Amino acid sequence: MRLETLAEFHDLKVAYLRKHFQALSKAGVVTTVTGPQGGYRLRRSPEQTTLLDIYLALEGDDACFRCTEIRMDGPCALPSEAAAAAAMPCNIAVSMWKAEDAYRKELAKVSIADVLTSTFKQITPAKAKRIEKWLTEALT
Repeated sequence: MRLETLAEFHDLKVAYLRKHFQALSKAGVVTTVTGPQGGYRLRRSPEQTTLLDIYLALEGDDACFRCTEIRMDGPCALPSEAAAAAAMPCNIAVSMWKAEDAYRKELAKVSIADVLTSTFKQITPAKAKRIEKWLTEALT
């Protein structure tokens, strides 16, 4: 699909989508197609492309939470002999890392096909017809 078409469909700026689709392309989530029917296509099927694939392409694989060990700084810093005991991360850091692991696992469970299926279950048949008509006209 051409970015201009997708931008119009979602009322977004083309430049905004271009930035994200470049990242998706670089990560191998989408591929570019040249020619009159050119644009972007999923590299794998919608059933094989997950929300985690998209998240990682756009946000990268770095952890969202970075522990900076503030327990070692400031007027109430742990004494140096307690530093060895502090080598174990605090429960705030552990909780954040567990939460991140949980949401990544959840994103990995949801495919683009799942998103499309649930979306079309939530709209009326009339709305589905309007979308189909709009897409047919936009893509021809």
